[in-house]
Amino acid sequence: MKKLLNSLYITSDKTYLSLENENIVISKEGNEIIRVPFINIENIICFNYIGCSPALMGKCASEGIPLNFLRPSGKFLACVTGSIKGNVILRQKQFDIVRNENVCNYLTKNIVTSKIHNSRILLSKFYKNHKQNEFDSFANVIECLSSNIDKVYKCDNLDSIRGIEGESAKNYFSVFGQLLCQKDFIFNGRSKRPPLDKVNAMLSFFYTILTLEVKSAIETVGLDPYVGFMHTDRPGRPALALDLIEELRAFYVDSFVINIINLKQINHDGFVEKENGAIIMSDEARKKMLKLWEDRKKETIKHNIINETIQIGLIPYVQAQLFAKFIRGDIEEYQPFIWS
Repeated sequence: MKKLLNSLYITSDKTYLSLENENIVISKEGNEIIRVPFINIENIICFNYIGCSPALMGKCASEGIPLNFLRPSGKFLACVTGSIKGNVILRQKQFDIVRNENVCNYLTKNIVTSKIHNSRILLSKFYKNHKQNEFDSFANVIECLSSNIDKVYKCDNLDSIRGIEGESAKNYFSVFGQLLCQKDFIFNGRSKRPPLDKVNAMLSFFYTILTLEVKSAIETVGLDPYVGFMHTDRPGRPALALDLIEELRAFYVDSFVINIINLKQINHDGFVEKENGAIIMSDEARKKMLKLWEDRKKETIKHNIINETIQIGLIPYVQAQLFAKFIRGDIEEYQPFIWS
């Protein structure tokens, strides 16, 4: 099994990356800041606008190291990759499956029900510890999510499933703000393009990071991350990665954001408001939160499918392997990650 990603995050937008011998050289305004041995890196995620040298791009491409470029807000821009590797037979089977409407419906049902279940678990864990009258809305939303799981299984087309998913997400986020204990972090609903408050900025940022990690996991098992079964295929859009992150959102990102806010590990002054009203993280806040993110990935959990205790950061790789086994026909069904 692939070890936990040793990711290099470039958080300052004024840094430049280059390659010297077998080292990644990180410079700012012409001055070298630090050198990182290339051999230790498995993923590079850049929030810098200055860029990197062609030599480093070529090295990353030849070694199969994803070199991702994002805006400071976390919005994905581009990824440098080398020649496509992997099992061509496996990819052909993947293409055949996504053309099969019945299989796509089946997979989407599994993904959406697990997403709704995991969202319900997050709310339930909080509700058990706060049974006051002001949290009656939680009970209503939890009941609605349970009902929607049953509705999904009765659907016979993707549009109906997506409709229930959208309704569930709306209900879930209607009470999400009540999970937050810091008065400086207000959440009144999901806003994406752009995020209009600190909580939405954090959610969007880490959803993007999670997508990149799931995309890397998909590539390691030889599948095409751009060919999905639920999200519409578009050039440059990692549809399969977007499909598989749905089951992980509540456990991976939502609970993480809630915890670092409620434990006061992030301050309200670590954000910047842009002219268009968008809220983004400051450089220092981004560094701090990425460190907390990496620490969280080193924690362990017993995986519901393989029945083994693994690091949280390995969950995307386990799910990618299970999905590849399903594509190959080694297992009869793909089982999403279920939070318990």
